[in-house]
Amino acid sequence: MTSPRIEVDLRKIRHNTQALVGRLKERGINVTGVTKAVCGHPAIAQAMLDGGCIGLAEARLSNVQRLRKGGIACPITLIRTPMLSQVDEIVQLCEASYNTEIVVIAGLAAAAIRENTVHGIVLMVEMGDAREGILPENLGDVAQQVARMPGVALKGVGANFACLSGMAPTAAQMVVLSSLSNEMETLCGPFNQTVSGGNSANLPWALGKRSRGCINDLRLGEAILLGVDPITGEHIDGMHTDAFVLVAEVIETDARPAPPAIVLVGPALARFQHVSTSEINTRLIFAIGQQDTDIQGLSMPPGSTLIGATSDHLVISMNRSPLRVGAEMRFQMNYKALMHAMAAPDIQTELLHDQPSKWSQKIQSKTDHLTLV
Repeated sequence: MTSPRIEVDLRKIRHNTQALVGRLKERGINVTGVTKAVCGHPAIAQAMLDGGCIGLAEARLSNVQRLRKGGIACPITLIRTPMLSQVDEIVQLCEASYNTEIVVIAGLAAAAIRENTVHGIVLMVEMGDAREGILPENLGDVAQQVARMPGVALKGVGANFACLSGMAPTAAQMVVLSSLSNEMETLCGPFNQTVSGGNSANLPWALGKRSRGCINDLRLGEAILLGVDPITGEHIDGMHTDAFVLVAEVIETDARPAPPAIVLVGPALARFQHVSTSEINTRLIFAIGQQDTDIQGLSMPPGSTLIGATSDHLVISMNRSPLRVGAEMRFQMNYKALMHAMAAPDIQTELLHDQPSKWSQKIQSKTDHLTLV
């Protein structure tokens, strides 16, 4: 087998999707699968759709192109604020997009008119993450401008949480988002097909006992792919945490006194701890490095400690390691490591437990149902 590689267990991704879709459906919330961490890999996207996602969300047009070329025909929403230079391509590839700038929306409207179509607009409101969004006090005015604009259709409102700020949303914020949705409909008439309440970080709220209000959609990536809570790094009950495994090959090994090593601790695998030892350990060097993935986001197998990494080499030590040159070691990844590895040109992807497509006509066909994220 080729290495380095990522082994992707599609059966586990389908299971994770089905588990979350089932739990959220009981609360009136749909799931939109976010594929940006896997660079729009069509087979992984299909596993999400097979698991019950109502559609897909992407941040980059190159990934959307990959999805379309791979045969994915379901509605796809662009979740990063569109670039004005890409409005024509966005309208051609995506049914809807998240927006914060009226000049960009006007550009999308003009592009849609040229294409003889209507592009869905979801307005992103700033709810405290401090990344992107229209200020709440300006939302009504922007919504009314969009509602009057030919070529586009006002389809919903959304918010983002825990991306830039790292703070999980509160129940009070979700009440405010529902109120803003109601105010927009009062001003512009009924239009909110979807009110998107955030991403995987919002699962504790969504699965809790409080009222969901108007929120009827979550856009989920990390929770489906890795089975963990993005804020705490804790395992979500009933979910697989090993759907993705990074495999690297040993290119050098010898026994020597181990220098002070570095091991990763904490749920986010992002903090360092120095470990001193005078034991004679086996030093292993792997053909993978910082250029391939976020080394800090790898979880070391039991009995091993991270010494360090360069652009092309990963060095660890093990006590009495049986591994020899040409052997392989398997690593689990956090979300950041997964994103980097999936985008690395020298890492191959191997699909496990693939199955023939079982797309339903309702999901796979382009219809007037708008997938919002």
